[in-house]
Amino acid sequence: MLNRVHLNGLRAVETVARLGSLAAAAGELNVSVSAVSQQINRTEKQLGQALFERTASGLVLTEFGVVFSARLGAGFRELTQAVALADEANQCTLVVSVAPAFASKWLLPRLSRHFDRHPNVLLRIDASVRLADLERSDIDIAIRLGDGKWPGGRAELLLAQEVFPVCAPSIASKLHTIGDLAQTCAITDGRAMITWDSWFAAAGVDPVTFRKGARFTDPMLCLESAIAGHGVMLGWQLLAADALADGRLVAPFGVRAQSGLGYWLVTSATKAESRKVRDFKIWVREEIAATVALFQSLDSAA
Repeated sequence: MLNRVHLNGLRAVETVARLGSLAAAAGELNVSVSAVSQQINRTEKQLGQALFERTASGLVLTEFGVVFSARLGAGFRELTQAVALADEANQCTLVVSVAPAFASKWLLPRLSRHFDRHPNVLLRIDASVRLADLERSDIDIAIRLGDGKWPGGRAELLLAQEVFPVCAPSIASKLHTIGDLAQTCAITDGRAMITWDSWFAAAGVDPVTFRKGARFTDPMLCLESAIAGHGVMLGWQLLAADALADGRLVAPFGVRAQSGLGYWLVTSATKAESRKVRDFKIWVREEIAATVALFQSLDSAA
């Protein structure tokens, strides 16, 4: 039966029955009075039943029309509530764009605390090295490593990136001076925006020539290679934090260098900031502060 009745016609019937006039229905549906009248006529023909009597004062529901429009109104209210569920789900979903290394090594192990604090917010993580288009996508906020200059984005510094050598304890036990690095292999991230030169400068020594080691195009693989004892990598706080805390990695020299880069919270420059984004910012800053405190405690212990 529904296959032979057009939904637009049913909507027109329901709106006229509810509002009491063609003009009012036309205003709500944002169409002309003539279009509403034509939809009603077509629907009556499809049903084979008159829904309205045409009188000098306007349309009046027939006896059948009264029963029919009551059922129709209930049906459209159910449809409205169904669509509202989708809107509610969108409002309660926070889409965060992050690089895979950041997501895997720092963000994911801490997400349960966000779930506990905001149980009604569903987090969707878009793990990609591609910079998100915050103006024309459903992404609410991005966390990006760089200099904070992204067209169309509003950037807030989350943490300045410090770089330092990290390696497995078995490698660290052989590193008594920075010169001993020449006897180790360098684990290299081929896509990294940082180099060893800044760290050697911060340490106040001439650069050391490493033995040839593994080269990857993913910092997560570099980290796992370092944990496995393949050599020394140039790491940073958020990548190496948990492995340093549980002893899988060691930072042997206690010297850190500013990279000139940082982790930034990036949102649309034009869109209004929602409550869920503000809450996420507060939470992630608290987690960053805890990570910084962890590093300070490791320095004190060393």
